[in-house]
Amino acid sequence: MTSPLTSIQFTTAGSDSNDQRLDNLIARGRSAASAKTGVVFPLSLDALRGAQQAAEDQLIDPVLIGPVAAIKSLADKNNIDISSYRIVDAADDEAAAALAANLAGHGELHALMKGSLHTDVFLHAIMQKDSGLRTGRLLSHCALIYSPAYGRRIILTDAVINIAPDLDQKRDICQNAILFAHAIGIEHPKVAVISAVETVRSKMPSTIDGAALAKMADRGQIVGGLVDGPLDLDAAVNPEAARTKKIVSPVAGYADVLVAANIEAGNAMYKELLFMAGAQAADCVMGAKVPIVLTSRADSPQTRTFSAAVTAIVADAIRKDPTILEAFGG
Repeated sequence: MTSPLTSIQFTTAGSDSNDQRLDNLIARGRSAASAKTGVVFPLSLDALRGAQQAAEDQLIDPVLIGPVAAIKSLADKNNIDISSYRIVDAADDEAAAALAANLAGHGELHALMKGSLHTDVFLHAIMQKDSGLRTGRLLSHCALIYSPAYGRRIILTDAVINIAPDLDQKRDICQNAILFAHAIGIEHPKVAVISAVETVRSKMPSTIDGAALAKMADRGQIVGGLVDGPLDLDAAVNPEAARTKKIVSPVAGYADVLVAANIEAGNAMYKELLFMAGAQAADCVMGAKVPIVLTSRADSPQTRTFSAAVTAIVADAIRKDPTILEAFGG
């Protein structure tokens, strides 16, 4: 399938290339049609300022969803001008989440952004059948990451949502990541299913999952990318390590997507890269009919901006070609 956007050409690992940094996502997000984004229950200063900054950066057209009086009071107290934003009244967090999901499910919103409500409340509303947002796949988190030490972008999944995914859930996680990769411009994504070793071992379930997912891709149960596993991390991202280990694979050494074995592995890798290796990140939740910004209190302003930008790019790709959801198993 041809990607709706131009393919990103990666540099070799270890070279710090400016065009691989995530700063250029902002320009790409601006060039996309501004995504009408439901900002759900923005009753914290971080949530409201995050929406304002994304709007000022011309990445989103915000629709604030929550108690109108409380939102306006928070804005007034902090000198945040929201006079140009549409505000949709909802009594509480559950009502705001349900209303936002239904607006997105009926095509009135192109993306959703979590405000100050609990993540479980937010995602529960999105997954309700009557919201119209379900695709048949589970929701999963994709992080586009750039680390100066590595020198090229890579997608990590799932570091946030799915705790101990089984084989079928990992199939959805792979498929969501492939859709995300296509939407941001990676035409032929290479997906590495990560384990501690690169050989199948009966006492290590993640290696069995990796081998099964690779075979599922061979048989057309995962489409749009190359999938291989199990691969340990060094063999997945370093060509020399793959050669040393005598791994013959079109994915090994050049992976675009890393599929973590579980949330502990994914979350640790994500936070190690950001907080110890100076990496940049842009986060997006996939698996619904619209992309979702799932903000965290620990997110830096930069990560929030990059996440809004990449979500705008994904939303624009889906609007230009809605069949992309069906083509990737939606």
